[in-house]
Amino acid sequence: MLPFVIFVIALALLFDFLNGMNDAANSVATIVSTRVLSPRLAVMWAAFFNFIAAFFFGVHVAMTIGKGVVDPAVVSPVMILVSLLSAVAWTHICTQAGLPISVSHALIGGLVGSGIAKAGFKALIAPGLTKILLFIVLSPIIGFLLAMTLMKVLFWLFRNSNPRKIDVWFRRLQLVSAGFYSLSHGTNDAQKTMGVVAVLLYSTGYLGTEFYVPIWVILSCHFAIAMGTLLGGWKVIKTLGMKMTKLKPVHGFAAETASAISIIFASLMGAPVSTTHTITGAVIGVGAATRFSAIRWGIAYKIVWTWILTIPSTALVSFLLWEAAALLRLAK
Repeated sequence: MLPFVIFVIALALLFDFLNGMNDAANSVATIVSTRVLSPRLAVMWAAFFNFIAAFFFGVHVAMTIGKGVVDPAVVSPVMILVSLLSAVAWTHICTQAGLPISVSHALIGGLVGSGIAKAGFKALIAPGLTKILLFIVLSPIIGFLLAMTLMKVLFWLFRNSNPRKIDVWFRRLQLVSAGFYSLSHGTNDAQKTMGVVAVLLYSTGYLGTEFYVPIWVILSCHFAIAMGTLLGGWKVIKTLGMKMTKLKPVHGFAAETASAISIIFASLMGAPVSTTHTITGAVIGVGAATRFSAIRWGIAYKIVWTWILTIPSTALVSFLLWEAAALLRLAK
């Protein structure tokens, strides 16, 4: 059993790595598109803050994933395996297509599908899923509203200022806001993989009788997501930072700050939000604060459809993988 558990943990860390690659766009798209940092320096900056997020804000989201999606009593290593395979496949396909998806929702969909396949709908935990589904809707709206409001406040505060001086100041401030956003991203997203690894260890008896997240799990998950961010999903970065709307440093500062505030708030509540949804909503918000025609709505429409399809698609794939494993007498 131990070699199989180690293999599943390795796959979970691969998923975390791919999460970092896809979500590198979230962390660096705005600061790259405004040319405050080069792409390589931007991902190094983001990766650093993704990792040190391990030492802030606790593990509330990990507890929600570990105990709030599927009943831990029905979880098995094979169930975690098929959930991860489904999520990894979807994440890889969307990253190659340059689409910024919610990697966390891919994982949640995988858990839901395999949970239903193994034990029926009674395996699902309604309060936890309700919280997740609620924030699927709320996170882009909150990001949009906060960013648009902050952008309008900044326009008013600096309405009589020299545009060149404003640009210089916000180039400096955007380094701070980008770091703040990457810290919030690491805090929320790495915890989702922590929750999966922790529930795997709990279900196989390696945690004992009490569910918790070991420190080595926390550090390894943050390291994996930081390395994924360091390598970067460049197609996704181009979609979010350069195709959606034209950004200046003040826009980047507003989008990153608004997103970071909303993500950290959700993390402290234990809500596994989509950092992708939040930053995309914020980028649209800063563009809309200038004029709605500044947004390329065709690209936004394509991204939203990808979000809608993520949970059903990964749930279906993991359901079918579990059924295939059952036919081969591998599922238990």
